[in-house]
Amino acid sequence: MPHELIERAQELMITSDFLRFCAQCQDAIPQSRLFGTSVRPLQSDEISILENQGNRCQDWSRIQVAHDFIPDNITRCIFSGNCVIGRIDGAEIEIEPGVPLSPCLHNSTIISSEIGNGCFISSAHIISRALVCHSASIVNTGSIISSEDTSFGNGIEISVGIETGGREVRSFAELTLPLAIAVAMERYDVEFLKEYELFVQEYLEKCRLPFTVIQNNAIVKNSQQLCDCFIGHHARIDGAVLLENVTVLSCEDEPAEISHGAIVRNSCLQWGVHVTTHAIVESSLLLEHSHVERHGKVTHSIIGPNSGVGGGEVTSSLVGPFVGFHHQALLIAAMWPHGKGNIGYGANVGSNHTGKAPDQEIICGEGLFFGLGVNIKFPADYSDSPYSIIATGVNALPQRVEFPFSLINKPSITYPGLSSAHNEILPGWVLTHGIYSIMRNETKFRRRNLARRTMFVFDVFRPEIIDRMVIARNRLKSVHETKPVYVSGDIHGIGKNYLLERNRKNGIDAYEYYIEYYLLRSFCEKIEELMEQGEVGFLFEIYSKETDDPDWEYVRKLLHDEGHTARSPIENLKRLAEMHERVARNIQLSKEKDDGRGARIIPDYQYTHSAAKDDPFIIETWEKIKSEIARVNELIKICEGANTSAEDNTK
Repeated sequence: MPHELIERAQELMITSDFLRFCAQCQDAIPQSRLFGTSVRPLQSDEISILENQGNRCQDWSRIQVAHDFIPDNITRCIFSGNCVIGRIDGAEIEIEPGVPLSPCLHNSTIISSEIGNGCFISSAHIISRALVCHSASIVNTGSIISSEDTSFGNGIEISVGIETGGREVRSFAELTLPLAIAVAMERYDVEFLKEYELFVQEYLEKCRLPFTVIQNNAIVKNSQQLCDCFIGHHARIDGAVLLENVTVLSCEDEPAEISHGAIVRNSCLQWGVHVTTHAIVESSLLLEHSHVERHGKVTHSIIGPNSGVGGGEVTSSLVGPFVGFHHQALLIAAMWPHGKGNIGYGANVGSNHTGKAPDQEIICGEGLFFGLGVNIKFPADYSDSPYSIIATGVNALPQRVEFPFSLINKPSITYPGLSSAHNEILPGWVLTHGIYSIMRNETKFRRRNLARRTMFVFDVFRPEIIDRMVIARNRLKSVHETKPVYVSGDIHGIGKNYLLERNRKNGIDAYEYYIEYYLLRSFCEKIEELMEQGEVGFLFEIYSKETDDPDWEYVRKLLHDEGHTARSPIENLKRLAEMHERVARNIQLSKEKDDGRGARIIPDYQYTHSAAKDDPFIIETWEKIKSEIARVNELIKICEGANTSAEDNTK
């Protein structure tokens, strides 16, 4: 698999617009990278017009212009070194919504740079060693400069997971999340890591240039300094303090933005990324449609698609997709490849320092929720506890927890001989008490996904999650001795927590119910598929006949293992109809509990909050469930008809 990821990355050498542009610049003939040989020296009358309009240059012979150049819209500028200027004329540029401006070059200092056609450049203190492409805008900006050799923040070594090193990922602008995860987490594959290093080195050579680039239709305004930057098409740099050694990939329908006091250094930003409101990004990679805002700080980290850091700090972490980080909190040395979780205000997920070195880390499971003010001590591994909640104020010891959909809470009871540092774990609690949030997030992530280059699996209940549920259920069932309270020596995987007997039983019930629900839904889909293909006869051997479909074979085997093949196909469909309705009711009840508690505490709660029955997601859920039940009932009728036909044929 990792080597396949390298092969896909190799395709970028051919398909990448970023590399293609850089290659064109590297191969360009000396006259002009924007216009090729279609440039000429200034004519004497043009020089006179330029000087009469307040422009100055010590040596006008070093200024080349496009063949259709006109001097009319160039005023009060200083030119120095070898420069190329296009036709500053044409369509108006809208630098703000409803504020169109005609192309011009005004009150700016241009040194050893090229300016494309139709640009609007005004009050740029210094533009030096820059390639400003067609219809770009630069307004009220301090300096846009470049060193003699830059690769625009590509090739930065990002120390994710362990601050002191061990999971380093050399980044490049178009790095994908799966490839980043493989590089960080499959350190045993030495050949793969060598391949990756060679690939990145080749990528760096292909994007290396001696000037800053502002691509077509990009806007740079009210910003202080850009140095060694590649600013992509239609990107917006507005009010930024500093961009240094940065690639910003952007396009017309996925514009990137750096604005309002932001600082970005030694980093790469992909399409649709926003860094704004005094955020700081250093030595990091922000994948498509992620964002950092409201004083958020991201250093030495990779932030996955659709994730957001709004306040707080992320350091030395690989954060997957759809992670919410909207308050002041801390995330250090975290590997969170599958994301889809949340970090509450005041959470300290960063106890990676043993007093010797900051060399510890945490591995987070998909959908993990860190509550308000939690303190998570390292090392920690919650990768086998997807969609679990660590409740408000919990101090979690170093541990590995392997129970999905669990709640880890402060101790509810004190037991003699049990350390007071142990918390209480409730396996499967989220399935019985928080199914509303699970199902709602599944829908929410589908709708909010803006990424086009990363594929996601939005279904929460799928084989890898079900497998963890089966393992967790089996551990709970296979205790050697029934006790009022269990610790890690009694049940593997509960970590530095204790488990009450009643919660062990509740966990078994929760896991079993949703394992069965997943299997019967998959069973129903298979029957529907067979009906559409006209294979009604297959119904009578659906449990026993092997197929070439790995997804169905997984379900078929588990149906046997869980004992659900003891029921007839029709009985299983009837059971599914009942389960559909119960799940919908559980989703509504999960929300109604909030309504009841809120009404008991807040006098006017009912006037300021929608009741559960009026909640848009619950309304949508009921509509969907009713449709599903109708579909199941229709299949039952067809199956009953097939049974009747089979019995008649037998007679």
